[in-house]
Amino acid sequence: MIERFRWPAVIFVAVLSACAPRTMATNRMADALSATATSYTTDDDIELVRAAAPSTLKLVEMMVDQAPQHQGLLTTACSGFTQYAYGFLQIDAEIAEPADRAAAAALNERARKMYARARGYCMRLLETRHRGFSGDVKKNLGAALARASKDDVPALFWLAIAWGGEVSLATNQLLRLPELVIVRAMLARTLTLDEGWDRGTLHEAMVTLDGMPALLGGSAERATKHFERAVELSQGQSAFSYVSMASSVSRPARDRTGFERHLKAALAIDVNRDPTRRLANLIAQKRARFLLSRTAALFGGR
Repeated sequence: MIERFRWPAVIFVAVLSACAPRTMATNRMADALSATATSYTTDDDIELVRAAAPSTLKLVEMMVDQAPQHQGLLTTACSGFTQYAYGFLQIDAEIAEPADRAAAAALNERARKMYARARGYCMRLLETRHRGFSGDVKKNLGAALARASKDDVPALFWLAIAWGGEVSLATNQLLRLPELVIVRAMLARTLTLDEGWDRGTLHEAMVTLDGMPALLGGSAERATKHFERAVELSQGQSAFSYVSMASSVSRPARDRTGFERHLKAALAIDVNRDPTRRLANLIAQKRARFLLSRTAALFGGR
C-alpha cells in the first residue's frame, strides 16, 4: 500500500509509531495467556477444565492471528489441542463405545480433527524455529530432525502425539500407517535430546508406541523397559505410565493379572502429592476405572 499510494515518509513513521504500542500490548497479552493456560494442569476438577478449555483455546487461536510468530501461543495451541483431543474426546469415546457406538464415533471424529489442528500449530511452531522444517519432514526426515535441539523437545513431542493420534483415528488408517515411522522417529529424537524431559513423559509415549504389534514396529520387551524407566523418572507418580502399560502391553498379551495390577497401581496414586500432574493423573485414573470395570468383557470370565 505504501508504494501504491506513495505516502509521505512522515505519515509512514506515524503509522509505525501507532502500531508499536498495539504490537507490544498484543505480545504482553499473548505472554499472559500462554502462562495462564498452564494453570489447568494443577486443577482438581475435570469437568471444570473440560468446560473452560475450549474458550481458552479459541482465545489462543484468535491471539495467534494477531501474533502469528508468538512461540508461547503456538506452544499452547500445539499442546492444548492435543491434550483436549485425548483427555476430553478420545477417552470419552472409549468409555461411550460399549453403550453408544454412534456417540463414540462422533467423539472420535472430533478428536481426530482436534489432533489435526494441533499438528498444524506444532508444525508452525517448529517452522518459526527452523525455516523449512515442515517441508524437510516430508523430503528428508533425518535431516529435519537433526536440526532440532533440546529446546525443541516439547514441540517435537506434542507434534508426534498429535500426528499419531490423528492417524489412529483416521478412516483410511491402513493407508496412513507408514506415517507412524515419522512419529517413531520424532519420539526417538526427543529421547536422544532430553531423555528425562517432563519426568518420564517421553517413555510413557513409547510404551504405547512399542505396545503395537510387531508388524508395526512394536515390541513388548521394549515397551516394558520404557515403562520401568518412566516409573523411575516420575518416582511412580504418573498414573499414565501404569494405564499405558495395562492397555498397551498387558491387555494384548492376555495378561489379566498384570492388567489389573497396573490399573490398581494407577488408582492408588495420590493426585495431590504432585500438583503439577494432578489433572493428568485424574484423567488417567478415570480411564483406569473404566478399564477395570471392563475386565471381564475384555478377558472373558467373571
